Amino acid sequence: MKIVINGCYGGFGLSHIAILRYAELKEITLYSFVNVPGSFSKIVSYDGGQEAPLGIIHYYTTPEEKDDSYFSDRNIPRNDPTLVQVVEEFKEVANGNHAELHIVEIPDDVKWQVEEYDGLEHVAEIHRTWY
Repeated sequence: MKIVINGCYGGFGLSHIAILRYAELKEITLYSFVNVPGSFSKIVSYDGGQEAPLGIIHYYTTPEEKDDSYFSDRNIPRNDPTLVQVVEEFKEVANGNHAELHIVEIPDDVKWQVEEYDGLEHVAEIHRTWY
């Protein structure tokens, strides 16, 4: 099984172009909005071209910004074959801000979870823990 993890401090995240490719492969229509620098509350519609504008991009599955249509790359299962394909296809171009994505291969029968410290991740076998 292949699992995508972040290999540096910062945190998991896909680049704009990787998110668009993931959505294309999954046949998900995404609408992109960007917070304009200097004005957190002002949202400008964005046409989804290859080059991301400056600012923080938010993705929705509807043309309106509704909470129930918000799309986040952090909700994608890390063993999603389409996510793995995008990271293999784009390599370092798939990296979001403060991310260095890697693919880890583990045996198919292992129960696993992604663990992290300050955004640096590793795959761990699930076992019992008490505190």
